[in-house]
Amino acid sequence: MLWEKVKSLPFEVADVTMEVAVLPISPEFERRTTTVHLRREMGGRSEYWDGIGEDVTYDPAEHEPHRFPWLDLRGQWTLESLSRRLDEIDLFPTGEPGQPAYREYRRWAFESAALDYALKANNLDIAAALEREPQPIRFVSSTRETALEPWLELYPELRFKLDPTPGWTDGFIAELAARDIVDVVDLKGRYTGTPVDNPPDAELYRRVAEAFPAAWIEDPGLTPETGAVLEPHRDRITWDAPIHSWGDVEALPFAPRCLNCKPSRFGTIERLFEFYERCEQEGVALYGGGQFELGVGRGQIQVLASLFHADSPNDVAPGGYNAPEPKPGLETSPLDPGLEQLGFRRRLD
Repeated sequence: MLWEKVKSLPFEVADVTMEVAVLPISPEFERRTTTVHLRREMGGRSEYWDGIGEDVTYDPAEHEPHRFPWLDLRGQWTLESLSRRLDEIDLFPTGEPGQPAYREYRRWAFESAALDYALKANNLDIAAALEREPQPIRFVSSTRETALEPWLELYPELRFKLDPTPGWTDGFIAELAARDIVDVVDLKGRYTGTPVDNPPDAELYRRVAEAFPAAWIEDPGLTPETGAVLEPHRDRITWDAPIHSWGDVEALPFAPRCLNCKPSRFGTIERLFEFYERCEQEGVALYGGGQFELGVGRGQIQVLASLFHADSPNDVAPGGYNAPEPKPGLETSPLDPGLEQLGFRRRLD
């Protein structure tokens, strides 16, 4: 079992620090994430063992210092014992977060930092620890924008994960279909109370499903009307927002052939590794999903994609593909796994 391979790795934490990354997106919104550092000084030389993870909580206010708790994790740990300690701690002590998923995102920051640290402390990288061989990562660019031509001029082989909306005209859909550049259509029908909510729309679902017969259809909102429209396409339906554990897979209305895996949704390393194993056992294909990471978290999900689902339409493109305007010189698909010599990171982090 994957968890069994790493849960007993010992390490010592001497200090916990946090730093906030900020990226202005619009006058109304700036993206913030918090990087968690677990550290121990090496030999009194102002050098540190440093394990890091990223909290991708979307509410910028949750990254304010008074809202983000400093945790006293000093001492001797294993991955398992530190995870059990985190079970006992309220990571949102100032009040309930705006979205329940934020609890898992923050937990993932500490768990991924601990995994990075534990591997380093035991002279391992994650591939060696899990006895898996990293592979080049196929990725897509994920966007809600419809102006794709500037990107294709610079990166003519680029493929996409797109978010259809009722504003998509028949002409636009036909143009996309003719270019054959869409691997996933994300209907976002399972989101509520977020800026990207997209209520179920049977007519939109029909047009999209018929226009892109080879694309995965992600997160439809199932109603009697949309269920009837998607019945012929059921084997292409995938899920993202509802999936936080293998138990969520078992609770789906029908067994999936493929799922979107966003590691931060799982919160704990143990839960994520169980999910990977059960999907492999049940023959469920996976592709990776990103959370607009600004730091080490992006490289970490790329590393996991390289180990578990490299040859899929992974939504783990380098951060430059999140920019509003394309720029030359970005890494292209397939992506070199580029694992660090030790730990749980990609070298370009």
